Amino acid sequence: MERDSQLQLYQAVAARLKDAHARVRELQVPEGVRMALSRKLLAITAAAKHDLAAAARRLDRLMKDLDEGRFPEGD
Repeated sequence: MERDSQLQLYQAVAARLKDAHARVRELQVPEGVRMALSRKLLAITAAAKHDLAAAARRLDRLMKDLDEGRFPEGD
């Protein structure tokens, strides 16, 4: 049963990451900001390989920041 719940969490995080990447691509922000957001998403993707629950929490925080219009500084 635990394996099934882990698989469901993995599928949910993967779907949310896919949506997050699409959302970042559509943002009307400077390229530096878009790149910073893309790097964050790549870091979350990498983290998901080691700690799926922590990656899900990081993704939640990133999406909340996007919802509230808080973007990282661009280069």
